[in-house]
Amino acid sequence: MSDSDGLSAASASDSQVTGEAVVDLDAVAGNVSSLARSAAGAEVMAVVKADAYGHGLVPCARAALAGGAAWLGVAQLDEAIALREAGVTAPLLAWLLGPGSDLEAGLRHRVTLGVCSGWALEAVATAARATGQVADVHVKVDTGLSRNGVTMADWPTTAGLAAALEAEGVLAVTGLFSHLALADAPAHPTVDRQAAAFAEAIRVAEAAGLRPQLRHLANSAASLLRPDLHYDLVRPGIAVYGLSPAPDLVSPAEAGLVPAMTLRSSLTQAKRVPAGSGVSYGHEYTTTGDTVLGLVPLGYADGLPRSASGRGPLLVRSADAARRVTVAGRVCMDQVVVDLGPGAGAAAGDEVLVWGPGTRGEPTAQEWADAAGTISYEIVTRIGTRLPRRHVGTAGTAGGPGRGGALAVPALDGLVVTTP
Repeated sequence: MSDSDGLSAASASDSQVTGEAVVDLDAVAGNVSSLARSAAGAEVMAVVKADAYGHGLVPCARAALAGGAAWLGVAQLDEAIALREAGVTAPLLAWLLGPGSDLEAGLRHRVTLGVCSGWALEAVATAARATGQVADVHVKVDTGLSRNGVTMADWPTTAGLAAALEAEGVLAVTGLFSHLALADAPAHPTVDRQAAAFAEAIRVAEAAGLRPQLRHLANSAASLLRPDLHYDLVRPGIAVYGLSPAPDLVSPAEAGLVPAMTLRSSLTQAKRVPAGSGVSYGHEYTTTGDTVLGLVPLGYADGLPRSASGRGPLLVRSADAARRVTVAGRVCMDQVVVDLGPGAGAAAGDEVLVWGPGTRGEPTAQEWADAAGTISYEIVTRIGTRLPRRHVGTAGTAGGPGRGGALAVPALDGLVVTTP
């Protein structure tokens, strides 16, 4: 098996590697460029939390910057520090701080800190006094999601505290932000209610003497579907990686996005079994006729959702055909079985595409989300650490920021996609 067909030669020869997540950095950069165009004058903060939604923190952060992102956003302070230690110097917001967060380290690494309460403002001020640095702060206001953020009832008092600390010279409130609960339903009345609350929060901030230069409310869905809420900065997450935040309303292609991750493996066994053979734990699948079963060495330990048992789709590329199949029976910890049909010319080593952009007949992450009853965010983010990420493309690398074209996965070479 060559480098350009299936797993790389290095991966194929390593018995410990059962698959890989191939991430197209040029797709990431292109997605950010598309989002920047749709932002109509607002800057883009590319959200790279949770290891860039499973795609690889540092390479995707660099690719997003190459695509035109002005800011990067993460949830946890450790993620921000990891980016700084990797040499990423772009403006960077970390917004999920808690008691015990090393705020002094965050300030030393020039991280903008997102604060959600009066105690957090006081903690940041204490860290600023200890380091002798002026903390750059974005305050989060809870406009209706009821997660982290200053409540609207507490905001006048907290804004006054922020203004006092700003006057002391220990921090500067350079941003004000919130998060939408139903942005993927853009006409839902809660969206307008939150928008109105955010406008009121801005008014309260200004009345307290605060002058935040960056106001941001729009996540991926609002970036695409509510241009009236773009303000100064949009904050896309899942869309950076080419997946739709509202698949019932807009497809990735319609949004100008290209899914960046392809999850791939290869068969470790193909064998003929008779009719009536029970397959995998619980025998929840039984063959209806003589057939060929294939073994794929990926399971829920790698991130495949067990809830997709009997439904998760795959594309198996054999010498005679490329076959769309579904998991036969349960998703196990390390493996799944597929029924390839009675005439399949399958063999160990045949390439398996679990998901990808969908341009070669393979399933998409959204199809897996539908099969598992979840969202595409979870599908890509849950990929386990024992599966290596291989980054292709040049965006954000020494090779240049350009959009290098298609993912380095071969075409189907004239094979016909069939179902058994």
